[in-house]
Amino acid sequence: MKYKLGDFVRFVDEKMEGYVTRIINDQMIGVTGEDDFEIPVLATKVTSVHGHSKLVGDEEEAEVEAIIPGEFKSKGVYIAVIADAKANSVVHLHLLNETSYQLLASVSTEQNKQYKGEFAGSIEPRGHAKVYSAKLADLQLWPKLIFQVLFNTKQNQPVLNPLNVNEQFKAKDFSGAKKQVPFINQLGWMIQLDEAELVIDAQKLKESFFKPAEEKQVVAKPQYEIDLHIEKLRDDYQFLASSEILNIQLTNFKHALDAAIVHQMPDITFIHGAGNGILKHELHKLLSKNAKVQTFMDARKEKFGYGATKVVLK
Repeated sequence: MKYKLGDFVRFVDEKMEGYVTRIINDQMIGVTGEDDFEIPVLATKVTSVHGHSKLVGDEEEAEVEAIIPGEFKSKGVYIAVIADAKANSVVHLHLLNETSYQLLASVSTEQNKQYKGEFAGSIEPRGHAKVYSAKLADLQLWPKLIFQVLFNTKQNQPVLNPLNVNEQFKAKDFSGAKKQVPFINQLGWMIQLDEAELVIDAQKLKESFFKPAEEKQVVAKPQYEIDLHIEKLRDDYQFLASSEILNIQLTNFKHALDAAIVHQMPDITFIHGAGNGILKHELHKLLSKNAKVQTFMDARKEKFGYGATKVVLK
């Protein structure tokens, strides 16, 4: 198989192109285009696109920032996971170097005791390199990624031990909010590979048992309009089952309603969408049993259609 995950290819017989997102067998691959649909195709029916416009992070030599004396950083090796600008279902894994060391890095994959080298090269301080690409929806099929890193500098700094990390990515790794990735300037998930080991201070742990209870947390006043669409509540919604999504939406609804009652707000509107009506039904069932609710109704139809409920509080 001459193709690997992340290769950009063009169909021989059709005006289509995309990324290789699955190696099905020795003859077949899966190609995902801009429409985010994966198409199985014979490897002989596609061709590599040479000179394809580089993605952010594909630069062979990343721009190196000057290292300011006194600001030498020895920690900060990350994997940044960023969605492709065209095919959103495809993500690219970048090895990100926030340290002041030059990294000599190797990235390999292992699946069913089959090993394959994916990347080998150097990454300058405050630089990055794309090391792997895959389809996020196929996360459970991803191989284990093996990261091996040596640290090099000409400055008078301690010699660090090599970094060896085996990472089998799971949905929980992408459960947090996306953040702006340094040097790439795109939103993505960041996973630190050289995170310091947790050291438990037995004395502090003992003292914590005798600390007085903290004051009750202040309840923040909610907005007058609360959007319960799951994509507004969680970044990892594509990994959640329908029952989990409903529970998350109801939990956010209850917290917002309780906060509105605490702050004696006159009303609050919950945006639940039209959909299949399950969430709306559950909200109305809870509202009908709440003694602090005076009434509830469909919110302004000209703004929300039938996808929102306005709650008037006592």
